[in-house]
Amino acid sequence: MNQPPFSTVRSLRLALSGLEVLIGEVQNGMESKIARALDMIDGGKGRLIVVGVGKSGHIGAKLAASFASTGTPAFFVHPTEASHGDLGMISHEDVVMLISWSGETKELQDIIAYCKRFGIKMIALTSQAESLVGRTADVALVLPKVREACPNNLAPTTSTLLTMALGDAMAVALVERRGFSEHNFHDFHPGGKLGAQLVPVRQLMFEDNLPLVGVGSSINDGLAVLTKASMGIVGVTNEVGVLIGVITDGDVRRYIERSADSSMKAALWETTVDKIMSHDPVTISPDFMAVEALARLQTHSISVLFVVQEGQPVGVVSFLSLLQAGVA
Repeated sequence: MNQPPFSTVRSLRLALSGLEVLIGEVQNGMESKIARALDMIDGGKGRLIVVGVGKSGHIGAKLAASFASTGTPAFFVHPTEASHGDLGMISHEDVVMLISWSGETKELQDIIAYCKRFGIKMIALTSQAESLVGRTADVALVLPKVREACPNNLAPTTSTLLTMALGDAMAVALVERRGFSEHNFHDFHPGGKLGAQLVPVRQLMFEDNLPLVGVGSSINDGLAVLTKASMGIVGVTNEVGVLIGVITDGDVRRYIERSADSSMKAALWETTVDKIMSHDPVTISPDFMAVEALARLQTHSISVLFVVQEGQPVGVVSFLSLLQAGVA
């Protein structure tokens, strides 16, 4: 039988209240210790090694992945495996992050002794400042002792949320410190929808046989290019090849409606494209991300736009091509 909805809401409120307490702790003095920990990670020549057991181990593995994917070399080492040979994976240039809510996790003792022996810096995420982990770490980030969202106040729920939230916040802070950009992020996320969104526009644009006509060309010439290219757009360039306007299917339809009383010759051969083109067209640079091209298309309610470099058209990108690439 399903629990009533209020039980879920109550658990969420307990978890959120725990986060509010953590935010208060950070604002009231904990931030200086976090800064020291960040200095330690940022200034280290090696990697960030994250360790933990049980739920803390699961959180540690996730945090190691978060740090690694945002520019901080990191990986997770299981303490039990470390005691049976994996300690050799930790060098004297690394920084170790110990995760233990109680601070007395027995499985961490060998790693702590190893770090002390070889002068390896340690950061602790714990709720007990006077615990083994809290006392031995170079920087102890003491999380507030909050009630678990579990009805019996036993299952790690709010505590794991706080640990992950603080770890992720530290990863994000390092992103800002190091100027880790969207381009860097794509280097670590080349696959999937996220990877497609961060691909440069130049990798998705059409660049062969661009639908272009010169200023002064007849409407008939523009219509011929529009029909042949089947992209729904024609660019109009000036004498030096700079894009100065575009004509779309809609522009042509509206022009024909307005010219119903004119002769075919006057409407198509004696009128030039610059008379009906849209000035100041929406464009994008080839170095912008695909997701930015998608945003421009959606913002301006258009289906296709030109990619320009130093004012000259070098490609065309459409909503359909972005959709096919997995961006949308």
